[in-house]
Amino acid sequence: MLEASNNNELQPIPAKRYFTIGEVSDLCQVKPHVLRYWEQEFPQLKPIKRRGNRRYYQREDVMVIRQIRELLYDKGFTIGGARQQLESGEESSTESGLSGDTVRLLISELEDVVRILRA
Repeated sequence: MLEASNNNELQPIPAKRYFTIGEVSDLCQVKPHVLRYWEQEFPQLKPIKRRGNRRYYQREDVMVIRQIRELLYDKGFTIGGARQQLESGEESSTESGLSGDTVRLLISELEDVVRILRA
């Protein structure tokens, strides 16, 4: 498990269309085998598979992984509880377009971008 001091220090997501499993692992501080397991447990995770069965994640996938990571590691949910939380969040997010966690994540990333631009 991660140390508490590392939990909120995730890197901003670069402006790319596709990410390899290694890049996502670094961005979300989750090992690749955990990402592959989460694909089986969370229907929201559907990376594109190309030549040689290589996974390519999109920005939305990375944001979902960060949500899953927060639910499991920070908030202490079980896999089943996190799955239910994501599913209920999707139903409520269809009205506004984005869930509260997604909005907070976007705000955090935008603040990181502003800090980088000011430096």
